Amino acid sequence: MKIKIYSISKKQNKCDDFVKQIKQFGVVVEDINIFNSSIQKAQKISQQSARESYDLEFSKYIKSSALNIALHPNGKEIDTYAFSELLKNRSEILFFIGGAFGFNDAFLSKTINISLSKLTFSHRIAKIIIFEQIFRALSIINNHPYHKE
Repeated sequence: MKIKIYSISKKQNKCDDFVKQIKQFGVVVEDINIFNSSIQKAQKISQQSARESYDLEFSKYIKSSALNIALHPNGKEIDTYAFSELLKNRSEILFFIGGAFGFNDAFLSKTINISLSKLTFSHRIAKIIIFEQIFRALSIINNHPYHKE
């Protein structure tokens, strides 16, 4: 299984511990930050321009053969067991974390939309949560003792 986490972000997040833990299940996980001059310029113009620039960048990575998941505040809230079922038996999973202005509906229509919480998190915190939940879901799938009921 391959998992890629794309985000509109300048800084690399340090989730090295989770990356190492996830490897034990034969899963390769990548943290990919996307931020360029087009995004920077669009964010200064308007919220809509920013969303369009995010969509333009993210659309390059959508794959019909993969499970495409957008983390979105209005997405479906699921528990850890439902999340593990979502990941089960997949060969490639792509996560998308939008920029400060979120996603356009056109992009969201290409993905499964889930919410981590009704709370708003910074990219840094959202990434830690998603990495931990990926490890927890893989632990459930593989009967690893990390997840306790």
